[in-house]
Amino acid sequence: MKNNPLYKKAYANMQPGVITADGFLGDDTRSLADIIEADEEAFAALGLEFEEVAQKLRQLQTEGLRGLGEPVTVEGKWLVRVDDARGRLPSPFEDGIFRKVNTEVLNKKNNTRIVFTDLSLHLMEKYHFLEGKGSPFRLEPADIKAVLYDTEE
Repeated sequence: MKNNPLYKKAYANMQPGVITADGFLGDDTRSLADIIEADEEAFAALGLEFEEVAQKLRQLQTEGLRGLGEPVTVEGKWLVRVDDARGRLPSPFEDGIFRKVNTEVLNKKNNTRIVFTDLSLHLMEKYHFLEGKGSPFRLEPADIKAVLYDTEE
């Protein structure tokens, strides 16, 4: 995949200290296009669809909001906690500003967990960007699958 002008600008915005102290890339030195392409390949290999995963995570977040900061059990499968960190973050693609809300989803069967934000969901759904390796809010495709789909006894 080739970097385009949008990716070049977003990549610059993803550097540490531009939008967040840690940035969005972690210790990943690949281009933005290469990061996205690798995650698209990983999703395909795991049988995941970006839009479906984002929709399921939004649904879990909505259920978790009922807990007002305390964990909520959803469908007997997940423990979901939503914390409002106050404030807002702009998208590195310069296409919106998102609340600083952290959602943690724990799969009760296998003890796998993921943490995501409203911005994480936007970047996943619109750009297929899961953040770079080593980023604090990186969503690993294998962890997503383990949390969302390895729930049957």
